[in-house]
Amino acid sequence: MVDRISLRGRLAAALLVLAAASSHAQQAASGDALPAWTFDTHTPGPCSPTGAPHGGCDPGELIRIRVTTVVTGLVRPWHLTFLPGGTDMLVTELPGSLRIVRDGVLDPEPIGGWPDAAISARSLNSALLHPDFATNGLVYLSYVKTGDAGTTIAVARGRFDGKSLGGVEEIFVADAWGSGATAGRAEFGPDGTLYVTVGDRDASNMTDDDRYRILAQGLDNHVGKVLRLNDDGGVPSDNPFVGRADANPEIYTYGHRNAQGLAWHPETGEMWATEIGPMGGDELNRLLPGRNYGWPIVALGKIYNGNHTSEQSWWQPGIEMPVMFWMPAISPSSLMIYSGDEFPEWRGHFFIGALSGQQLQRVAFGQPLPQSERREPLLVALDARVRDVRQGPDGNIYVAVERDLQFGPGSARLTPDGSILRIERAP
Repeated sequence: MVDRISLRGRLAAALLVLAAASSHAQQAASGDALPAWTFDTHTPGPCSPTGAPHGGCDPGELIRIRVTTVVTGLVRPWHLTFLPGGTDMLVTELPGSLRIVRDGVLDPEPIGGWPDAAISARSLNSALLHPDFATNGLVYLSYVKTGDAGTTIAVARGRFDGKSLGGVEEIFVADAWGSGATAGRAEFGPDGTLYVTVGDRDASNMTDDDRYRILAQGLDNHVGKVLRLNDDGGVPSDNPFVGRADANPEIYTYGHRNAQGLAWHPETGEMWATEIGPMGGDELNRLLPGRNYGWPIVALGKIYNGNHTSEQSWWQPGIEMPVMFWMPAISPSSLMIYSGDEFPEWRGHFFIGALSGQQLQRVAFGQPLPQSERREPLLVALDARVRDVRQGPDGNIYVAVERDLQFGPGSARLTPDGSILRIERAP
């Protein structure tokens, strides 16, 4: 077992140096207390995309936030899901464990019943509660499944009794077998259906060979898609490609490289997604059923040999273009649109976790001129990769972070230095 106190000490010591370098951050950790920090932010925010105070406009109202460590000792925490009645949460760890945080304490043992011996699961991505969890107790898991053809994304569900999962059954396996990256995310939408993202499985992302990534343009497979399923893994009758002989009926949108964040606007109901590009070209998209989002035939980024992904980097007929993009890349891992009471100034603002960008980015549209779109990087001094962001039942913001070094695309050490942080208004 990892010595939690020594881990706290290492994190606090390393982060103290980084925080001290920032004039607006004050380290608040001492002794055995888990690390905490205070930062100054501004709303609507500076006009500079880096968050610098200059940029041609008044940054606006000062909002001071306190960032506290809820728990640490996690191995690459991927997805947070709050349980009913408070801030207890389920947390997935990428290597495959499902964990639970009760009363602000991480249970030292993973939740029993997962992985199920009958399911060939490798790593674990998302854990979701069924919309009627309070009555049926169903938890849904999306994960990487192994088989003779390589790996793919799959979904299972089981009943959670507060201690373990029972009756686990696999309900969906994506037609996306291969050897490329398998990162993805799943969410229940407001309509009660299950949305699952599947990456482009590109096993040749260091070369000009596009035989794998071009599958994102085909409707006869699940590669590079956002899928929409019923809660039993079946196909909703109103999916956009139902009834077409040349298309898989689970497809909701296509032409994606690596969509990892899904959220619905609390006022408009619009569905939004963040998507990780290669070397540049990360995207924030408004998802519309049946639409093509371009990858790889229209893409802004470069593949990892330095060549352009496509000959036409911006627009062609029939392609939906991003509402916002990032050059250079920040690797947007997650997405939340705030609707709580703790920060009324931030209602309707987008919070985007960034891996290579090592920040939580607040994005606001419809802001005062001279710049109607504002981007404010938060938590930069923590030197952490933000894997997930959620609004808690208490109106605070919770983020899952990992502090492993990355050595090339998709790689990171599997060591227990991941944490859950809470962002609240400072007194």
